[in-house]
Amino acid sequence: MTGVPASAAGDTSSASGTPVSAGSGGASSGAMSGNVSGGVPSGGAPAGGASSGVVETGVPGGPRPARGAKVVAAAVNQASVWNIANFLTMLRLLLVPGFVALMLADGGYDPAMRSFAWAAFAIAMITDLFDGHLARTYDLVTDFGKIADPIADKAIMGAALICLSSLGDLPWWVTVVILGRELGITLLRFVVIRYGVIPASRGGKLKTLVQGVAVGMYVLALTGWLATLRFWVMAAAVILTVLTGLDYVRQAIVLRRQGIAERMAASEETEA
Repeated sequence: MTGVPASAAGDTSSASGTPVSAGSGGASSGAMSGNVSGGVPSGGAPAGGASSGVVETGVPGGPRPARGAKVVAAAVNQASVWNIANFLTMLRLLLVPGFVALMLADGGYDPAMRSFAWAAFAIAMITDLFDGHLARTYDLVTDFGKIADPIADKAIMGAALICLSSLGDLPWWVTVVILGRELGITLLRFVVIRYGVIPASRGGKLKTLVQGVAVGMYVLALTGWLATLRFWVMAAAVILTVLTGLDYVRQAIVLRRQGIAERMAASEETEA
């Protein structure tokens, strides 16, 4: 009977209380039985709206999402790469060639050029502190950022160390120890990633800070007691580099053993 409320016809009433014709009872009950999420009938956006596949609360039925909805959603996710965290990472990458040019200008011993090089290095170190924090705080983590961020960190630090050693300001063995540790730990993380992730420790963060201060002091054309002070700061950076590197190796060994043990236990339960 046309115009009879659904409750009177023995059917489930809509969320908005709108009467449903008796002739539509089969269709509405089928929609309710097959597409209910949290008590709200699922369908699509109302006619005339964007077909995004998102369910509006209290709207029964509706058109099905357009076939291109997934493509549109993927495009939105790709556009999220352009965020402030990734912008800071790209800025740090762009600073590397500029830093090298300033360091080597006029034979590498012009105090003014070295001061500009220090400014570029300082900006790179500051952005390194903020981009990761912004990405985690505001949910801006992307695959690009995961790859580009560590590359940018190693690039600016490696460029500074190599320039300083090539100019004779820093012994080559210091550069080899620091860069060898950084590259070795990065490879180690990839090796054990199947068992888990090695988290950054407080010692590792302290090492990064001391390294940045020490290298920054060597970039500047310092003399007198400041030149002596930078020697001891660099010595502390080297010690922290070695100690934290050994600690990461220990964590990797423990993580691998735990992962192997868990896999063996899982396989035994499966066989049992």
